Amino acid sequence: MRRLHDLRLQSSWRRRILVHLPFAIAALLAACATVPETTTSAALKELAPTGKLRVAIAIATAASPFFAVVDPVTGKPTGVSVDLANELAQSLAVPLELVVYPATPPLLQGALSGAWDVTFLTVDREREKYVDFGPAYYVTESTYLVPANSNIHTIDEVDRAGVKVVARSQSTQAVELGRSLKNATLILVSTVEAQDEALRSGKADAIASGRPGLMNMVEKFPGAHVLEGNFASPSTAVAVPKNRPAALAYVSTFIESAKASGSVRRAVQKAGLVGGVVAPRQ
Repeated sequence: MRRLHDLRLQSSWRRRILVHLPFAIAALLAACATVPETTTSAALKELAPTGKLRVAIAIATAASPFFAVVDPVTGKPTGVSVDLANELAQSLAVPLELVVYPATPPLLQGALSGAWDVTFLTVDREREKYVDFGPAYYVTESTYLVPANSNIHTIDEVDRAGVKVVARSQSTQAVELGRSLKNATLILVSTVEAQDEALRSGKADAIASGRPGLMNMVEKFPGAHVLEGNFASPSTAVAVPKNRPAALAYVSTFIESAKASGSVRRAVQKAGLVGGVVAPRQ
């Protein structure tokens, strides 16, 4: 009788295992889908050829999904791109080296000279000559900041004769407005400081940039406000220098995981950015 009982018990457990096995396998596969791929030697070689992960960071006076700012206490860069860079280096188990640039144009040139391995950039066709883009992690609005007492109240009122718009050269806003503005004059400058001075001195009637950065700039111009709506909705994405397929595959998986885990959302909140959304998972 004892042996019969044991056989029946074993049979019951077998039935339970067979019933629940498909669900267990499905759960395991779902979990694996959210975990970054194991680092291959090819990916590591392309991402950290010097033994460090060199991440290109551009500094500005206002934070954005791409631009970092300098912490006044520590003197170190902080922002969404810096937080993502730290997490990426940790996933690779290699030291992080931030390669700092004052603007986007020299950063792009650094891709050609092999000065860095990964960056975070607003997506644009012109920039695809320098880098290969992975998935977007943030989508924002391109709009305008106008000074106090401006007679410009809407997006449509900007493109008028006599209106002068300032934008950073080679920014996605400059490229877009270079194609779309018909009546207003576009003024290109190389730095955020020059952009601010153009508005402050009256040489420009509006600053064109991403909404998150503009919202952080309002306090520098008492009475200024950011226009509702947008003239473009660019995405910011991870990027690597051209022709590094293993590196691109790894960082693409990393970004998708960072979106799923909430890392991107937390970095955006920490930076105090408003006026955009975390890009949907691909």
